[in-house]
Amino acid sequence: MQIFKYIDRINLLDKLIRQRRTGTPTDLAKRLGVSTSRLYVIIDQLKDMGAPIDYSRQLYSYYYKYEFSIFISVTVKALDKTNLCMISGGQNFFPIILNTTFFVE
Repeated sequence: MQIFKYIDRINLLDKLIRQRRTGTPTDLAKRLGVSTSRLYVIIDQLKDMGAPIDYSRQLYSYYYKYEFSIFISVTVKALDKTNLCMISGGQNFFPIILNTTFFVE
């Protein structure tokens, strides 16, 4: 699935940034399996979410301006009968609409 690939990419990106081992943007894009322009989009999105990412031309690496870390995870687990019964599927969110009959005159 694409979502798991994306999560792995972000986690690897974070690890490389924290270690200051990203290399040039072109090298990093190849390592992550994305185009350079897509890498810039990802970096900009992370910056928009508050990640203090900068690039050092001396180190040839992205780095965090201050201590920072990103970690994304997904947990998949089976639900037991008790938890399954608690899933409303939005029924509690739209009770009036679902139980209302509309008349047109």
